[in-house]
Amino acid sequence: MLTRYTLARTARIPTATLRLRYSTSAVARPQERAAAEAVQPPGIGLSTKLIDKSESHLYNDNAFLTEPMFPHPGFGLEETKNIEYSHRVPDTMGDKITYKAIQFVRWSFDFVTGYKKPHTPEEKLHSFAGTRYEMNEGKWLTRVIFLESVAGVPGMVAAFIRHLHSLRLLKRDKAWIETLLDEAYNERMHLLTFMKLGRPSWFTKLIVYIGQGVFCNLFFFAYLVNPKYCHRFVGYLEEEAVSTYSHLLDELDAGKLPRFDEVKIPEISWHYWTELNEHSSFHDLVSLIRADEAKHREVNHTLANLDQKDDRNPFALQIPNASQPQPNNNLSTHRPKGWNRDDLIL
Repeated sequence: MLTRYTLARTARIPTATLRLRYSTSAVARPQERAAAEAVQPPGIGLSTKLIDKSESHLYNDNAFLTEPMFPHPGFGLEETKNIEYSHRVPDTMGDKITYKAIQFVRWSFDFVTGYKKPHTPEEKLHSFAGTRYEMNEGKWLTRVIFLESVAGVPGMVAAFIRHLHSLRLLKRDKAWIETLLDEAYNERMHLLTFMKLGRPSWFTKLIVYIGQGVFCNLFFFAYLVNPKYCHRFVGYLEEEAVSTYSHLLDELDAGKLPRFDEVKIPEISWHYWTELNEHSSFHDLVSLIRADEAKHREVNHTLANLDQKDDRNPFALQIPNASQPQPNNNLSTHRPKGWNRDDLIL
């Protein structure tokens, strides 16, 4: 949790001024101050400090920048405004179990980190002000850093297993590996970008370390048993990612996160997303990341609908001059709930 002293120092605001802004009775009525602090998230060390502009040069270096192994397809900022949360209703028992698993994982993480997804217009307007669910810049960075550290696992694990499968059986993979590696690379770019903006606490780093170890192994064995539902799991995971980033954009639009308005996005971001430049806003960055997650949602729901052994990956092996709309790597034919097998030319 950010202390008043840390906030005052990083924002260059005198401590006394900061106290007056957030609590006009901080000195006169200490019992009310204690009550206000009681509704904040548990002080378990799961926090991230937003880096001040004066410190950005220490983290925003270009010493190890390389050309992206998987260039970003390019969406256009105007296109990203049309992205919204969309849910694919489970239609099989396996889908229902997978969706329930995602809901349980999300509920557990939300409870621990003090996050609540707004559902009503009133909740979106007030954003749980005065409760433990009220979000600030530090909590948002903690959340997205942890989520991206997990989101980068499935693509790499699935690509690794399919790579070994191709070697072992001496057969082509029909381009699934390329898209899965691209997905893992993209999620890692999300994480590296956010890491340039915040400094996670040691406890946050520990949770990331443990979370990756547990999730990576579980996903590895699950993919060996049933890759179809692993892709469905990731599809539902990306649905929640789109929901989370939509919530973040709503709060940015409402002016509830003023310190993000002053953030200088790191060079690694406009080196990867060609739509960005050094003058782009944090809002622009989050809009593109949300669009990436929406594309992963589409890809994994589509892959879950295919024959895991024999069907080609339609996002990599595209049919030129097709007689009907087909998947591609941009947003021109975007289908949030994925492409059904009957809609594809196989």
